[in-house]
Amino acid sequence: MKPYQAYYKAIELGKRIPELEPIISKDVYSSYWYARHVIEGRWELAEPFISKDALYSYYYALDVIEGRWELGEAAISKNAYSSYGYAQDVIKGKFILGEPAISQDDYFSYYYATDVIKGKLPDFMHNQMILGNNEYTKKYIEFIK
Repeated sequence: MKPYQAYYKAIELGKRIPELEPIISKDVYSSYWYARHVIEGRWELAEPFISKDALYSYYYALDVIEGRWELGEAAISKNAYSSYGYAQDVIKGKFILGEPAISQDDYFSYYYATDVIKGKLPDFMHNQMILGNNEYTKKYIEFIK
Protein backbone atom coordinates (compact mmCIF):
# COMPACT_ATOMS: atom_id res chain seq x y z
CA MET A 1 0.00 0.00 0.00
CA LYS A 2 1.26 3.46 -0.88
CA PRO A 3 1.33 6.26 1.72
CA TYR A 4 -1.47 8.26 0.09
CA GLN A 5 -3.65 5.13 -0.06
CA ALA A 6 -3.08 4.52 3.65
CA TYR A 7 -3.92 8.17 4.40
CA TYR A 8 -7.15 7.98 2.38
CA LYS A 9 -8.10 4.75 4.19
CA ALA A 10 -7.82 6.62 7.51
CA ILE A 11 -9.89 9.51 6.11
CA GLU A 12 -12.50 7.05 4.88
CA LEU A 13 -12.71 5.39 8.31
CA GLY A 14 -12.50 8.72 10.12
CA LYS A 15 -9.91 7.56 12.62
CA ARG A 16 -6.27 6.79 13.24
CA ILE A 17 -4.99 3.48 11.96
CA PRO A 18 -1.81 2.81 13.93
CA GLU A 19 -0.69 -0.13 11.78
CA LEU A 20 -0.70 2.12 8.69
CA GLU A 21 1.12 5.04 10.32
CA PRO A 22 4.64 3.78 9.45
CA ILE A 23 3.56 3.70 5.79
CA ILE A 24 1.91 7.14 5.88
CA SER A 25 4.93 8.67 7.60
CA LYS A 26 7.13 7.92 4.56
CA ASP A 27 5.43 10.61 2.44
CA VAL A 28 5.49 14.28 3.40
CA TYR A 29 2.16 15.13 1.75
CA SER A 30 0.31 12.24 3.37
CA SER A 31 2.02 12.87 6.72
CA TYR A 32 1.01 16.52 6.84
CA TRP A 33 -2.61 15.82 5.93
CA TYR A 34 -2.82 12.86 8.30
CA ALA A 35 -1.56 15.01 11.17
CA ARG A 36 -3.90 17.83 10.25
CA HIS A 37 -7.12 15.96 9.51
CA VAL A 38 -6.88 12.60 11.25
CA ILE A 39 -4.73 13.16 14.32
CA GLU A 40 -5.64 16.86 14.49
CA GLY A 41 -2.36 17.62 16.19
CA ARG A 42 1.35 16.91 16.28
CA TRP A 43 2.54 13.63 14.88
CA GLU A 44 6.04 13.03 16.18
CA LEU A 45 6.61 9.87 14.11
CA ALA A 46 6.47 11.90 10.88
CA GLU A 47 8.14 15.10 12.09
CA PRO A 48 11.70 14.13 11.06
CA PHE A 49 10.43 13.48 7.53
CA ILE A 50 8.20 16.57 7.31
CA SER A 51 11.06 18.73 8.61
CA LYS A 52 13.07 18.08 5.45
CA ASP A 53 10.51 19.80 3.19
CA ALA A 54 10.32 23.62 3.12
CA LEU A 55 6.69 23.98 2.15
CA TYR A 56 5.22 21.28 4.36
CA SER A 57 7.37 22.34 7.32
CA TYR A 58 5.83 25.80 7.01
CA TYR A 59 2.31 24.38 6.66
CA TYR A 60 2.89 21.97 9.57
CA ALA A 61 4.01 24.84 11.81
CA LEU A 62 1.09 27.01 10.69
CA ASP A 63 -1.76 24.51 10.67
CA VAL A 64 -0.77 21.70 13.02
CA ILE A 65 1.60 23.09 15.63
CA GLU A 66 0.14 26.59 15.34
CA GLY A 67 3.45 28.11 16.33
CA ARG A 68 7.17 28.12 15.87
CA TRP A 69 8.67 24.78 14.86
CA GLU A 70 12.43 24.82 15.17
CA LEU A 71 12.88 21.34 13.69
CA GLY A 72 11.51 22.56 10.35
CA GLU A 73 13.27 25.92 10.25
CA ALA A 74 16.35 24.73 8.36
CA ALA A 75 14.20 23.50 5.48
CA ILE A 76 11.84 26.47 5.63
CA SER A 77 14.80 28.85 5.36
CA LYS A 78 15.79 27.46 1.96
CA ASN A 79 12.66 28.79 0.22
CA ALA A 80 11.52 32.42 -0.14
CA TYR A 81 7.78 31.66 -0.06
CA SER A 82 8.05 29.41 2.99
CA SER A 83 10.38 31.80 4.82
CA TYR A 84 8.15 34.80 4.20
CA GLY A 85 5.01 32.88 5.18
CA TYR A 86 6.65 31.48 8.29
CA ALA A 87 7.76 34.97 9.35
CA GLN A 88 4.40 36.57 8.57
CA ASP A 89 1.95 33.89 9.68
CA VAL A 90 3.73 31.74 12.25
CA ILE A 91 6.36 33.68 14.21
CA LYS A 92 4.84 37.06 13.36
CA GLY A 93 8.23 38.69 13.17
CA LYS A 94 11.66 38.55 11.60
CA PHE A 95 12.89 35.14 10.46
CA ILE A 96 16.61 35.82 10.20
CA LEU A 97 17.46 32.30 9.07
CA GLY A 98 15.16 32.73 6.06
CA GLU A 99 16.30 36.21 5.06
CA PRO A 100 18.91 34.99 2.52
CA ALA A 101 16.21 33.05 0.64
CA ILE A 102 13.74 35.93 0.85
CA SER A 103 16.39 38.32 -0.48
CA GLN A 104 16.54 36.33 -3.72
CA ASP A 105 12.96 37.28 -4.57
CA ASP A 106 11.94 40.94 -4.95
CA TYR A 107 8.26 40.16 -4.41
CA PHE A 108 8.83 38.47 -1.06
CA SER A 109 11.50 40.99 -0.08
CA TYR A 110 9.05 43.83 -0.60
CA TYR A 111 6.32 42.15 1.42
CA TYR A 112 8.80 41.09 4.11
CA ALA A 113 9.68 44.79 4.49
CA THR A 114 6.08 46.01 4.50
CA ASP A 115 4.29 43.20 6.36
CA VAL A 116 6.89 41.72 8.70
CA ILE A 117 9.62 44.26 9.41
CA LYS A 118 7.38 47.25 8.71
CA GLY A 119 10.42 49.23 7.64
CA LYS A 120 13.75 49.12 5.84
CA LEU A 121 15.18 45.70 5.09
CA PRO A 122 18.44 44.56 6.72
CA ASP A 123 21.39 46.04 4.82
CA PHE A 124 22.25 42.97 2.74
CA MET A 125 18.61 42.60 1.66
CA HIS A 126 18.17 46.33 1.13
CA ASN A 127 21.26 46.57 -1.07
CA GLN A 128 20.12 43.65 -3.20
CA MET A 129 16.60 45.03 -3.45
CA ILE A 130 17.61 48.50 -4.66
CA LEU A 131 19.75 46.96 -7.41
CA GLY A 132 16.62 45.55 -8.98
CA ASN A 133 14.62 47.27 -11.65
CA ASN A 134 11.05 46.09 -11.33
CA GLU A 135 7.76 47.15 -9.80
CA TYR A 136 8.64 45.75 -6.35
CA THR A 137 11.95 47.62 -6.28
CA LYS A 138 10.10 50.84 -7.08
CA LYS A 139 7.40 50.10 -4.50
CA TYR A 140 10.06 49.32 -1.88
CA ILE A 141 11.93 52.58 -2.53
CA GLU A 142 8.66 54.51 -2.16
CA PHE A 143 7.83 52.57 1.01
CA ILE A 144 11.09 53.40 2.80
CA LYS A 145 11.00 57.12 1.95
